[in-house]
Amino acid sequence: MLGICFCLSVVVHFAVSQEAEEPITYTCTEGYEFDVEKQSCKDIDECETVHEACKGGMKCVNHFGGYLCLPQNAWIIVSNGEDQPTTTPPVDTGARAVPPAVPAIPRASPVIQSASHTIQCAMGFMPDSQNYCRDVNECATSNSCQHQCYNLIGSYICQCEVGYELASDSVSCQDIDECEFSNYMCQFQCVNQPGGYQCACPEGYQLHGTRLCQDIDECETGHNCRDEDMCWNYYGGFRCYPRNPCREPYVKTGEGRCRCQSPTVCRGLPPVIVYKYMSIFSDRTVPADIFQIQATSVYPNMVNTFTIKSGNEGGEFYLRRSSNMSAMLVMTKPLTGPKEHVVDLEMVTQSNVLSYRSSSLLRLTIIVGPYPF
Repeated sequence: MLGICFCLSVVVHFAVSQEAEEPITYTCTEGYEFDVEKQSCKDIDECETVHEACKGGMKCVNHFGGYLCLPQNAWIIVSNGEDQPTTTPPVDTGARAVPPAVPAIPRASPVIQSASHTIQCAMGFMPDSQNYCRDVNECATSNSCQHQCYNLIGSYICQCEVGYELASDSVSCQDIDECEFSNYMCQFQCVNQPGGYQCACPEGYQLHGTRLCQDIDECETGHNCRDEDMCWNYYGGFRCYPRNPCREPYVKTGEGRCRCQSPTVCRGLPPVIVYKYMSIFSDRTVPADIFQIQATSVYPNMVNTFTIKSGNEGGEFYLRRSSNMSAMLVMTKPLTGPKEHVVDLEMVTQSNVLSYRSSSLLRLTIIVGPYPF
């Protein structure tokens, strides 16, 4: 009975002791990780765990606590502190320096630890006082770029400013001719300049924004028309027309309106001639409604008819009747400028009930500009 009690007390004591123990933690140096089975720190093989640890054709060589990025034909010489290294490169009858070792991680790694060898670094690197291959900042030491230089590990790259591109030598910058890219860079003309381009407009226009051309109203900004003339602006220029277009036997009765005072003298001629002016772009898309002719007087039982009397020898226009009071002049063929077209539109008003007939002529001057804008 005493033996049983003794055993129970031991078991209880052991359980209490186990609950009181704190877990043991281990911290390893950078480049190592804790091995649970061996209960010790082991080296991490970065060449296996780091994705693309080395780039540019360099090979990855793992070593304790880190890794190296070396050229494919590099030799690894490790010194154990003695005069001769423990691992030697193949025998070479000629004088041959040790190839470069370029670290691919922030901390520098020794390439040669033996004082009996002279380190030689790859192009773009140079050894420091501790025999480490350090990157050379070519942009600060031997910058050959015409515009901008960007340093890279072991090299550098040139870039050009906006409006330029690298030449075949990869260091010079040559101007880009933006005007060759498209015919729509500018509305009228593209002028290449160093590093860019500028749009130009023809005479009679001014640049609106960066690429569009806007007509200059010379009648507002300045013209050379005489006092007895009026200035009429059109797309790309202006023209001077008589303020009084009436000629015998007509007299002026209003703005651009002429009336024949003698029915006998004007027999066979329209009693009224009205002068109008308009401007259109060159090569305008057709068909296009360009001008409306309208009766000004309304009388009961009156019928109005509209016809093109002259100025349509090439079939460029036709009159589309809109109602008893109006008709629309339609352009059927594209007109190329600069050119002036004079079209006579006749309106005849008549009433069979009243035995009345009258006519008037609208002389429309159409000025076609030299450009399609």
